[in-house]
Amino acid sequence: MTPAAAEVLTTRESQTAVIQSQVQRIIEEVLGALPDAERLSPAPRRAIIARYTAVLEGNFIYWMTGAYIAARSDAARSKIMENLHEEVRDSHPAMMRRFAIAAQAAPTDLDAQAVYQSLTAMRMFIGRLQPVPILVTMAFFEGLIQRFMPYLAELASRQGSQEFEYTDVHGVCDITHTEELYRALDAELALSAESYSPSELFEGVGLLRALIADIVIN
Repeated sequence: MTPAAAEVLTTRESQTAVIQSQVQRIIEEVLGALPDAERLSPAPRRAIIARYTAVLEGNFIYWMTGAYIAARSDAARSKIMENLHEEVRDSHPAMMRRFAIAAQAAPTDLDAQAVYQSLTAMRMFIGRLQPVPILVTMAFFEGLIQRFMPYLAELASRQGSQEFEYTDVHGVCDITHTEELYRALDAELALSAESYSPSELFEGVGLLRALIADIVIN
């Protein structure tokens, strides 16, 4: 590797590391703002699980498919496809639905309405098919979800559920998914000739924070 090539590689890796550090900080902020599960009554516990299900069950695969379509590098597409393959092969939406039903928290029209505006904004963001911002967003989400699983499982347990396949699986597999998405981001940064401002890079992260607020606070 030439010195010039090594310098470019180091710069790209440094950019990915800076993004990852910022994402981790935001994840800690989101987790720190979660309402205390022990103090929640059954109605808000049910609402959190139901709204989470209303968002994830029918949209996560759509978001990841958008990331796949937007990606330009073979390396990024390969990492994203591994994630999609697992989601479809193991029917994670069905796993999510079983979890919600067992917690007496199957989504209703009111639950869908509570997240509609924020979810629509997220869908429109994905539809712009900008690979780097989308991958930053999905890396944030995967990193958050694997940390969110114990909280979600506690809510379900307090609802009388004994169905924890969804939270058990995602508490483990999303660690790998997060690492793979940062590798995909690195591959996309290597190909990108575009320069993104921080607001552009983290636009989707902000949209997801608003969506999560609608799930846990609204």
